[in-house]
Amino acid sequence: MIRVFLADDHAVVLAGLCQLISATDDMRVVGTAADGRQVLLLAEAGGEWDVLVLDLSLPRVSGMEVLRRLRSLRPSLPIVILSMYPEDQYAIRLMREGASAYLSKERPPEDLLAAVRRVAAGGTYLTASQAAQIVSQRAEAERPPHARLSAREHQVFVLIINGRVVSEIAAELNLSPSTVSTHLARIREKLGARSVADIVSYAHRAGLIG
Repeated sequence: MIRVFLADDHAVVLAGLCQLISATDDMRVVGTAADGRQVLLLAEAGGEWDVLVLDLSLPRVSGMEVLRRLRSLRPSLPIVILSMYPEDQYAIRLMREGASAYLSKERPPEDLLAAVRRVAAGGTYLTASQAAQIVSQRAEAERPPHARLSAREHQVFVLIINGRVVSEIAAELNLSPSTVSTHLARIREKLGARSVADIVSYAHRAGLIG
């Protein structure tokens, strides 16, 4: 039997979650909390939970802070974030910070039950869109820095490594010198370079110039 603790400050939502979990054969609700401080106090008191279902918008102590503290206090406790905040903006970041699953409250109830079962067994629960987002981020991270430049930044980059100065690039691309300087600053940031000399050095190392 999976022992589930629920934390949500909306009474109607909390009642619905209790009803949903109580209707299953393999789960039971062992406690509830309406604010983050309650969650932390009960966790410190040794509450015996197999899974915590946690809302982010909790009073007194936010769900994000509860997650952060529980990673130190109860590192083995699986935490399922159930939130109104969109998955594409929050899920991957909060899972990197220690959540075992992140679900929007717009998801069907079956997704929450599946997530609880998965994390209780020691796994991580990802929706199809979250898995695709991780693959996309990994692919982006594996690209070399110069491949992440925008089309205009790449134009400026090529001219810089070929010895052009800002005024010459501005004239060639029909841009103002300040606009070119802005592109140059972004190029330095993306390449981890402090100066034009560093940009040229990067190009040599990457085999872009001889």
